[in-house]
Amino acid sequence: MNVWKILWIIAAVSPTACRSGQPSASVRQPEPSGVIQSEVFVTAAGTDLRITPTGALEFQADSQPLQHIPYVLVNPAVTFQTMHGFGGAITDAAAETFARLPEEKQQELLQAYYDPQSGIGYNFGRINMAGCDFSSSSYHHIEEGDTELKTFDLSPDEKHRIPLLRQIQETTQDELLLLVSPWSPPAWMKSNRNVLRGGSLLDPYKPAWANYYIRFIDEYEKRGIPIWGVSVQNEPMAAQSWESCIYTAEEERDFIKNYLGPTIARSAHKDLKLIAWDHNRDLIYHRAHTIMNDPEAARYVWGFGFHWYGQALFDNLKLVKESYPEKELLFTEGCAEGFHPEKITNWALGERYAYSMIRDLNSGTSAWLEWNILLDEKGGPNHAGNFCFAPVHADTRTGELIYTNSYYYIGHFSKFIRRGAKRIAVSSTRNNLETTGFLNPDGSVAVILLNRTDHPIAFKLGMNGRATDLTAFPHSILTVVFST
Repeated sequence: MNVWKILWIIAAVSPTACRSGQPSASVRQPEPSGVIQSEVFVTAAGTDLRITPTGALEFQADSQPLQHIPYVLVNPAVTFQTMHGFGGAITDAAAETFARLPEEKQQELLQAYYDPQSGIGYNFGRINMAGCDFSSSSYHHIEEGDTELKTFDLSPDEKHRIPLLRQIQETTQDELLLLVSPWSPPAWMKSNRNVLRGGSLLDPYKPAWANYYIRFIDEYEKRGIPIWGVSVQNEPMAAQSWESCIYTAEEERDFIKNYLGPTIARSAHKDLKLIAWDHNRDLIYHRAHTIMNDPEAARYVWGFGFHWYGQALFDNLKLVKESYPEKELLFTEGCAEGFHPEKITNWALGERYAYSMIRDLNSGTSAWLEWNILLDEKGGPNHAGNFCFAPVHADTRTGELIYTNSYYYIGHFSKFIRRGAKRIAVSSTRNNLETTGFLNPDGSVAVILLNRTDHPIAFKLGMNGRATDLTAFPHSILTVVFST
C-alpha cells in the first residue's frame, strides 16, 4: 500500500505510547544490495500523527536519479561524529513543577521522556550549579566569605531535584549523563557584588570557585548521582538581569589553564569533561580560537558548548569542528522565549527544534540538550520573569500534562538515534527537504526528513542501489528506520 495513503488511516499514538571528526569521515565497505527492511514514523500538522508508525517500505532496484524528482541518498558506508545522547535541562523549575504533579502524571512524564520504547529515550541532562533564572529564588551553597567551603550545603538540590534525578536514573535504560553549568559565583566573589547582572570573578576567589565545582560534584556523587561534565560558565558574554557572570575569551582561557583545569586534574574526577563557551553560535569560533591557541588551556578542554539564541550561524560550528576535530561540539541550551498560553499549540515550535537539530548535527554536534524538560502553565517558575516554552508543560491547577509538538519533533531524533551512533552521509537534492542520518551501534540506520513547507513533497529515498517512493506531508517530520 502507498505510504501516502497509509498515513491518513493510522491512529495517533499518545505521548505515553510513543515516546567526531567532522572533516575526515571514516569509510567502511557498503553492504551488498538486496532486501531493505524499513519502517516510517511520522508527525504532521493538521493530522493526529505523532511519531506514528506507518508500516514498511518496499525498495526496488534503482540507478541514476532524475533531476525533476527530489531524491534523498543514504550512504551508511561514510561516517562522521559519534553521538553521546539527547536530553534536556533538569532545572529547579522543572523539578519543582514535577513535584507538584500527581504521582501517576509523574510516572507518565518519566516514561514519556526517558523510556526508549514507550517514550523518546532521553539519556542526557544539564543541571544548574546554584541558582539560575529558572529557580524560584537566587541561592548558593556556601555562606559569605567561606573560601574553604566549610558551610557547603546541598539542601536546595535535595528538596526536589535530587529525588527527580533518582527517578530518572531508574527509568532510563542508558546511563544518565549529566552536565553541570554555573550561572554565577557567589556575590562576594564578584566585581559587582551581585549574583545578577553580570560582573566578573575576582582574582582572589578563583581558587575557591574552582574548588566549588569539585565539591558540588562530590556531594552529588555521595548521593549516587555521578556527573559527566561541567561547563565553565553559562553564557559568559551575557550580563543578564538574572544570575550571570562575564568572562572574556582570555579570562575563560586563563581560568581554565590556571585554576579549573588543574583543580579537576588533581581531583578524583580526572575523567570529567570540561566544556568551554556554553553560549551562542556567533562567537563560538573566536572563543575556540583563543582557547585552542594556548596549549596549556586547550589540553583541559573536552569540547565547546553552544546555544541557539541570536543568529543561526551554523557555519561557525563547522569551522570549529574542522579547525579542531579532536574537540567535541555540544548543543547545551535552546528554547522558545516569551511564553504565551495561546501559542502552546503553535506548530513552529517543533519545526524550530528540528531545523536546528538537523543543521547542528550535520555541522558535527555530538550531543543535543534542550532547555527545561518541564515548566508550569505560566512558563515557569522563574524568579526573573523570563518565562519560556518547554516541550512539556504541566497545568499545576489540574495536574494535566500538555505535550507541545516540540516534544514529538525532538523525539524523531532522540528515540531513534542511540548513544554511540555515528552520523552518516545523507544527501538531498532539494533544500526544502532537510535531512540527516545515523548508523546505530546495533547496525540499524535512522534517517530524519523535515518538510517545513505548505505543500507535500513526493520524493525517492535510496540506499545501497535500491529506492522507494515517499511523500512528506506539509509541515511534517519523518524518521525512516532501516533494520539489518
